[in-house]
Amino acid sequence: MPPVVSLVVPTQRRPGGLETAVRSLFAQTGLDLATVELIVADNDAVPSAQPLIEALTPDAPLPVTYVHEPRAGVANVRNAALAVARGQWIAFLDDDEEAPAGWLADLMEAQALLGADVVFGPVRGRAPEKVRHRAYLEDFFSRHGPADTRLLDSWYGCGNSLIRRAALPHPTAPFDPSRNASGGEDDLLFAQMANAGASFGWAHKAFVWEDPVPARLTLAYALRRAFAYGQGPSEHCAAEKNIGGILRWMLAGLVQTALWAPVVAIKWALLAPDRAMPLDRLMRGLGKTFWFPPFSQTFYGR
Repeated sequence: MPPVVSLVVPTQRRPGGLETAVRSLFAQTGLDLATVELIVADNDAVPSAQPLIEALTPDAPLPVTYVHEPRAGVANVRNAALAVARGQWIAFLDDDEEAPAGWLADLMEAQALLGADVVFGPVRGRAPEKVRHRAYLEDFFSRHGPADTRLLDSWYGCGNSLIRRAALPHPTAPFDPSRNASGGEDDLLFAQMANAGASFGWAHKAFVWEDPVPARLTLAYALRRAFAYGQGPSEHCAAEKNIGGILRWMLAGLVQTALWAPVVAIKWALLAPDRAMPLDRLMRGLGKTFWFPPFSQTFYGR
């Protein structure tokens, strides 16, 4: 009998985080692990994660499949995992995340309650105490949502999500390779699913921890990502050739930039402890306006 849930962990040269993520999935409780499989999809040019997965597999309480996808790109590696996944449901966990023992059971419980095609859970960012702008960075790498389990009008990213396989526009390759380098492949997918009538839900108990690698725990990296997040709505309209939508988002970005610019100037002049937050909002506004080349951002595929 095929598994009910396929756990998918895409990875690229993060052995420490990958081991933490995998071991947390081995420790899941509250459901029959005989109905679950784990797919680890390695997006390194060489199969660098394979020895770690082979070392962990003998102790695994569920079937583990290792997939090597040498073609660089976040969409490529997600599609490679789905090409071999057999579950009716796909649960995504990133290789810098750690799932508490009841995480998957909480996602499944919320889905059963809501009947949603996609269910998202909270993410709680963690950073070492001595990191500059720690409060901002922990919040930046977190995902916040309602205080209760409910249906949503919109969607979040793939990390910490549960997706009904049958609701995907393509069961084995739903992620758009045009977003391999920039990311946002999950936003495009969920927008397509929404247009097809899919429903989205929030599982307030199904949180995971996120431990970004040190290279990402900098203000420069977070602001660059904030700029890219701002570009998302404009890029989505561009993909749909929605000129009116592009103009509306660009105008919204100009207004947002004008509102936050003086706040940024004051906060940074005073060296306020929370000065990173308004700068984040300013960068998101700029991203809405400057979404086209040469302002396109690259985060994946190297």
